[in-house]
Amino acid sequence: MTTIGVKPYPQPWPQNDRLDPELLKNGDDRNVLDKYRYWRVEAIKQDLDGHRLPLEIAVENLQRDFNMGTIIRTANAFNVQAVHIIGRRQWNKRGAMVTDIYMNIVYHHSVAAFQEATQGKEIIAVDIVEDAKGLSTQQLPENAVLVFGGEGPG
Repeated sequence: MTTIGVKPYPQPWPQNDRLDPELLKNGDDRNVLDKYRYWRVEAIKQDLDGHRLPLEIAVENLQRDFNMGTIIRTANAFNVQAVHIIGRRQWNKRGAMVTDIYMNIVYHHSVAAFQEATQGKEIIAVDIVEDAKGLSTQQLPENAVLVFGGEGPG
């Protein structure tokens, strides 16, 4: 039988504000890097915030996009600065596999509110239209926000 995570930490426990006493006591079966074992969620997020990529992602959520969780999970894997969700706050969190708790997610009720919040950043639309340039061939500016449309209406 395969064990997932790590067992309870043997006493005496280390004295460190980043550590969660419940995880030390019961073990840690979360899907986190080994360096974050037994850490509180807030401590992990604070550490990640210290070295995020200067890239942001934005998604228009008009119809409860089921791919939103996958996008957030991928943004977490690349440790991007933030994910902007334009429109509905409700989305299928199952696909994020709890990685959303480590991300900076910013909600905007409209495109206008998103534009106001991201003034000074380079907005880049990601699409598959005929004259689109391949994203992998482009040098992104440091203050880029990649915008993906809703899955249904684009």
